[in-house]
Amino acid sequence: MCRCKTDCLEKPLSSGFRCFGRLVGSHPWWFLILPLFVSGGLGAGFIFLRDRQANGIEDQFTPVNGLAKRERAFVQDHFRNTEDFSQLRLSTEGTFGSLIITSLKDNILLVDELTEVINLDQQVRRLNIEKPFASLCARTGGTCVSNPLLDIINYTASKISDIAIEYPTHKGVFLGSVLGDVQLEEGSSRARSAKAIRLFYFLKEENSTETAQWLKAFIHFFSNYTGQKTVSVSYFTSLSREEEFESSTASVIPLFSITYFLAITISIISCLRLDCVRNKVWVATFGVLSAGLAVLTSFGLLLFCGMPFAMTVASAPFLILGIGVDDMFILISCWQQTNVHDQVEDRLADTYKEAAISITITTLTDVLAFYIGLMTPFRSVRSFCLYTSTSILFCYIYSVTFFGAFLVLNGRRESRNHHWLTCKEVPEECPIGQSKWYELCCVGGAYDPHTGSEEIQPMNHFFKRYYAPFLTKPWTKRCVILLYMIYLAVSIYGCFQIKEGIDLRNLAADDSYVVKYYDDEKTYFSEYGPNIMVIIRGEFSYWDEKNMSDLESCVENFKNLSFIEKDIFTSWIKSYKYYGHHTKLNLSAEHIFKDNLRKFLRFYSDFRQDINFTNNSIHASRFFIQTVNISTAIDEMNMLNKLRDTAQRCPVPLLVYHPTFIYHDQYAVIVSNTIQNIAVTTAVMLFISLMLIPNPLCSLWVTFSIASVIVGVTGFMALWDVNLDTISMIILVVCIGFSVDFSAHISYAFVSSKKPTANEKAVEALFSLGYPILQGAVSTILGVVVLSASKNYIFRTFFKIMFLVIFFGLFHGITFIPVFLTFFDMCSLTWSTKINKDKQGLEDQDTGNSHSNNIQSKTKQTDLKEKQIYYNHTFLSDNNKPCYSKSCPAIWSLAGNNEHLQNSQMCMISTIPMFTVDSQTYAVHMYAAYDNAMFTINSPPKWI
Repeated sequence: MCRCKTDCLEKPLSSGFRCFGRLVGSHPWWFLILPLFVSGGLGAGFIFLRDRQANGIEDQFTPVNGLAKRERAFVQDHFRNTEDFSQLRLSTEGTFGSLIITSLKDNILLVDELTEVINLDQQVRRLNIEKPFASLCARTGGTCVSNPLLDIINYTASKISDIAIEYPTHKGVFLGSVLGDVQLEEGSSRARSAKAIRLFYFLKEENSTETAQWLKAFIHFFSNYTGQKTVSVSYFTSLSREEEFESSTASVIPLFSITYFLAITISIISCLRLDCVRNKVWVATFGVLSAGLAVLTSFGLLLFCGMPFAMTVASAPFLILGIGVDDMFILISCWQQTNVHDQVEDRLADTYKEAAISITITTLTDVLAFYIGLMTPFRSVRSFCLYTSTSILFCYIYSVTFFGAFLVLNGRRESRNHHWLTCKEVPEECPIGQSKWYELCCVGGAYDPHTGSEEIQPMNHFFKRYYAPFLTKPWTKRCVILLYMIYLAVSIYGCFQIKEGIDLRNLAADDSYVVKYYDDEKTYFSEYGPNIMVIIRGEFSYWDEKNMSDLESCVENFKNLSFIEKDIFTSWIKSYKYYGHHTKLNLSAEHIFKDNLRKFLRFYSDFRQDINFTNNSIHASRFFIQTVNISTAIDEMNMLNKLRDTAQRCPVPLLVYHPTFIYHDQYAVIVSNTIQNIAVTTAVMLFISLMLIPNPLCSLWVTFSIASVIVGVTGFMALWDVNLDTISMIILVVCIGFSVDFSAHISYAFVSSKKPTANEKAVEALFSLGYPILQGAVSTILGVVVLSASKNYIFRTFFKIMFLVIFFGLFHGITFIPVFLTFFDMCSLTWSTKINKDKQGLEDQDTGNSHSNNIQSKTKQTDLKEKQIYYNHTFLSDNNKPCYSKSCPAIWSLAGNNEHLQNSQMCMISTIPMFTVDSQTYAVHMYAAYDNAMFTINSPPKWI
């Protein structure tokens, strides 16, 4: 077979793996026991699991160096917090408990409903813990921060009928975040009804231990509260997201046992044999065990090294199991094709020679894909990639040591013809008179007498006799191309429908109280969004009329944004100008501006936190704008981008900030980082494929398969309601690895085939690896299917994308790629051309010798045990060009004593023994291509 010269690594690696296989085969017990000791020792690292857990949502799911974090640092450096608490001016979300109380009668502004609200408020303030709320609460003016609506009615429900509540602002107090789903009186700003009220209970942040105890008591009280009569309550605290997120890890642990049980069961079933000697039950079991040991070893090692363990890592064992099982099936398939009469160490050497390069390609691509994922700015992704890549390395090492060693031990049992369960010797043939059941249970060790290998399994026959020939038919290929075009069109459409960002509610389980709170918040409080802080950076001449004109122009630009409420604007500058106008101050003079500013701040104490006025200079100041109708991730992304763009275009040095921007920052980097990771990883995959697959064209097809699967997974995950976020970014990295697994196995088998035509290569590749790939795909899908039952979004997302990756990767591996390779098999064309040239030369050489009986060989013959005979034949037509006859199989007995060609299947032109061209008589020639040898048979053979 003609090979393009890109096998500079493939050949020495194959030889190296052959030698290593012989070493493992000679000393199997060392390679079986040593991994067990290593796993046991490193697995002890799990004692550090609790200490290494890193489930901080901000820490794990927001960009490490996000712009909002730098903006927050600026706010905390330049604006001091006073004893007077102000929720509006917090640089973080604060420490708080919150209630959303909804009316069962669709109006919370009724006496009975408000009576129950006031009662709930009193019970919260009287929670029985070591320190009461009054000693822990955030204060303003020396008293605990209260809830504005309850202040308006003076904690007396009956007064609601006497007070006309203005909405959204009542006597300077903003109620947009307090009253939800408000209906106004016609032509008025007075609230007629409201469906929900939200209460906040802010705590001081000095003592985190005491505040955490109070918040846990708050959660415990409302988780058991059943006293509602006219209202419904949902509750939330500043600790809730992280606590619920951490509890999700424990919820997936039972799924591990189910997954490994399914994996072992499926592997055993797929490896079952009716032959009681060749049965691979224990082989399949140890294959799954090998993957489990890899997880134990790698996780323990990294925990020993102090690596953070994020919750996302909990999904890694499902992935490692799939990779390990896939490698196991490839090794078993190659083992079964070795000669059963050879020494066991030789069989393992041959197995490694054929399979080790293939699984090395997939391991390298998988590991590098995950190590490239370490470049992402999300710690949850980094943690997942580090743990997973290390696990894949150990999975590979254990596959060629631990699992290979057990293959040897199992092979020794088979060579002695011992039963797979009882280990007692059984006869190779059934004694006369015994039943069929006796034959199944007490007779074994069958093998193919022609090849010396184990008997081919029915599914391999299916791929060779039915599926592969069907796939290589011309009309089938056209249908496959049409199917691929439909797949590509739907995938591209889906890519344009994808949404970005992770919804924080999805970090809690579906039945969590957090989800109910978020749902109520979205339903009743989405009209008004966050109140945005606009900061003037550095020293700025506020008294200069030109500067103030520029600032006012920038303020108007903010107010003109579609999501900004123009009438709600909190600014010390506006109030100071109003103050200066009434006191008739000339604020355009610097000394007057500064001299009167301190006096102004004494009267308006809330504004003290908005100005950094030290050493008679204003180093920074801020004002606030109110957003509206921010309810979806797209709204959040557009809001953040437009606010920052508006601030950047302003001639005044501005920045915008709100604590939620910390989470919104993911929108700025998620797409670019995903594309970057995919591009870099794909380039690395191409390089590895070029180095290890001895055909550059097939390496390009592997790269094409990666891109195609990624497009399909991205498009269909959007149609399956999965957002592009840090979780799906992780799985898209996984996608690259798995798409390489399927396409690389088939491509490598295709280019390694000695068959003369592209269709025959495709048939042989599918015959050898179609069933192992199918086994690995099915076992992986059934292994992760249990995650679909998880109550947690992260694990359900993992299942959805893994299902798409495996399904599309499998379809590419056994359908699209084999068909596409048959269209672009350049090396096959080169080989065919070589045959034709050689045959033409032989015909010219044999003219005039049509009746001689001889067999001429152009090259040295090779061993028939390892090679098959391939054939082609031709004769010259009237225009002196080669013509090919319609093939017909026949059994030939060749003249002479050439035992290599005895009883071989060949084809002949049986109806034209001679023909004439230009008055010259030519004999019909038959050519048999045997490895690299070319034979011509000049006389009609003798029929048997």
